[in-house]
Amino acid sequence: MLRITDISYSVAGRPLFEGASAAIPSGHKVGMVGRNGAGKTTLFKLIRGELVLDGGSIDLPSRARIGGVAQEVPGSEVSLLDTVLAADEERHTLLAEADGATGHRMAEIQTRLQDIDAWSAEARAASILKGLGFTDAEQLMPCSAFSGGWRMRVALAGVLFSQPDVLLLDEPTNYLDLEGALWLESYLARYPHTVLIISHDRELLNRAVGHILHLENRKLTLYTGGYDDFARARAEARAVQMAAAKKQELQRAHIQSFVDRFKAKASKARQAQSRVKMLEKMTPIRMPEDAARTVFTFPAPDQLSPPILALEGAAVGYDGRAVLKKLSLRIDQDDRIALLGRNGEGKSTLSKLLADKLDVMEGKVTASSKLRVGYFAQHQVDELHVDETPLAHIQRMRPGVTPPKLRAVLAGFGLGADQAETEVGRLSGGQKARLSLCLATLDAPHLLILDEPTNHLDIESREALVEALTAYSGAVILVSHDMHLLSMAADRLWLVKDGAVAPYDDDLESYRTMLLRGDDKPARPQKAKEKPAKKPLSPEQLKELRAEVKRCEARIAKIEEMRGKLAKKLADPELYEDGRVGELATWQKKYAEVMEGLDRAEAMWVSASEKLEGAQAG
Repeated sequence: MLRITDISYSVAGRPLFEGASAAIPSGHKVGMVGRNGAGKTTLFKLIRGELVLDGGSIDLPSRARIGGVAQEVPGSEVSLLDTVLAADEERHTLLAEADGATGHRMAEIQTRLQDIDAWSAEARAASILKGLGFTDAEQLMPCSAFSGGWRMRVALAGVLFSQPDVLLLDEPTNYLDLEGALWLESYLARYPHTVLIISHDRELLNRAVGHILHLENRKLTLYTGGYDDFARARAEARAVQMAAAKKQELQRAHIQSFVDRFKAKASKARQAQSRVKMLEKMTPIRMPEDAARTVFTFPAPDQLSPPILALEGAAVGYDGRAVLKKLSLRIDQDDRIALLGRNGEGKSTLSKLLADKLDVMEGKVTASSKLRVGYFAQHQVDELHVDETPLAHIQRMRPGVTPPKLRAVLAGFGLGADQAETEVGRLSGGQKARLSLCLATLDAPHLLILDEPTNHLDIESREALVEALTAYSGAVILVSHDMHLLSMAADRLWLVKDGAVAPYDDDLESYRTMLLRGDDKPARPQKAKEKPAKKPLSPEQLKELRAEVKRCEARIAKIEEMRGKLAKKLADPELYEDGRVGELATWQKKYAEVMEGLDRAEAMWVSASEKLEGAQAG
């Protein structure tokens, strides 16, 4: 059990926790929610022992392993698969020791490797990487071939593979696509140990956890159920609290009225004094604080004749190579379209084409002459000028508008007077996202394209975004891992798959079920175009491919050596004596697992060898 008892902690004199307590039984899946800045991430650091409590205690079972994703893995030349395998430090150490072990120690090592399911490790690591969006070929590529966001996925794969006793995840879906988020949701629901996850993904909190830990007013409260259950329970509690506060207010007013009327009369003085004491003893019931209203205010565009944008036989891609072909699509101003498809199929490529950030390679794109397009993508948040204020950003786009009017525009996106004059580098991730959304919609676009707009937005902000999109009178194209946002804001679905884009006739729940069943098996020849570009390999890359082949060969040699030792053990006649049937079965099972590992290692060697041959031939 994770037991948090009467903890207190302050940052720069501001208390984040005061006498907060909670008890989380082993094996429970818990979602942690609370306002941005309340201290959720700080609690994780306190649990890990990275910060020292001012008071109270946090207790874990003895020898419990705590794991989480602190940062992306380094851009090394180690393959993704080997990076994930190395995350299980015990397995790595035991395999290294097994090379020179003999006798009783060898038996101990083999028993422990069996206990931790070491021989299926490569299959498990590969399965996790695949679930997070990496193909078999990409799993053999070095970490240096991938961007920071993709290396965060590798770091997540590593901690999931190592299976800590207490898994702490802080907004893990921020660097996942819809398919990866759905896979993680399913994986966490089956995770065998304790999970504590900070998330603003409503569907994840409804499906993957059984409890909600709410941080509010420096206290912790544990609720049973998913997020919707928590929201209902909290709304009911607030209603009861408000009713009690109003009732007490009426009682206090009635008593005070008596005191005021009769305190000067000698005959009633004793009664009046009694009521004064009654007022003093009455503990005030505070009205629940209303959260500051979260808003997005999108300016309304003028109406254009349909269609506002049409594609006929269009193709788009990079460096002369098409990612999407034969696109014949139409967008009207009242469309709300969600783009579905596995990562790398071309959703962002299509978004860039519609936003006129990529030129069409063939075919025809017809747009209204007055069409204005607003485009939001996560990289734009990262490209804000960190040394400038939000007001300076918007002044650059509206140089002739007075500062008060510009501040009003920023306020329409939840950026008040203080934030408007604060350097972007000091703003939170959510505030930066709000600024980028403000800039993307400043011109009242007829078509608004949002590529993962909810990263860093809390649940209240996501609900406000849904409301704003519902009221918006322009067309919307959405790419998001947030199922709740898609279900509430989109009424049409397009599936991007196998180089084509077509309407998806089923609903989002059907799409989710299909993905979790593994029915969707698209060929993904263009995936690398949205990750590392496929260019002629450099001498260093060829060298790395050769090194990978050698690593595969070394892996096979190690497993072959282990197979030989197990075969020798199984050849011992004493093992087959009466009374040793259970021991024999154990060694036979180990041999079967080693053979399974050998098969996979050989398959990886074949894949790496073919890739090297293809690169050399090219």
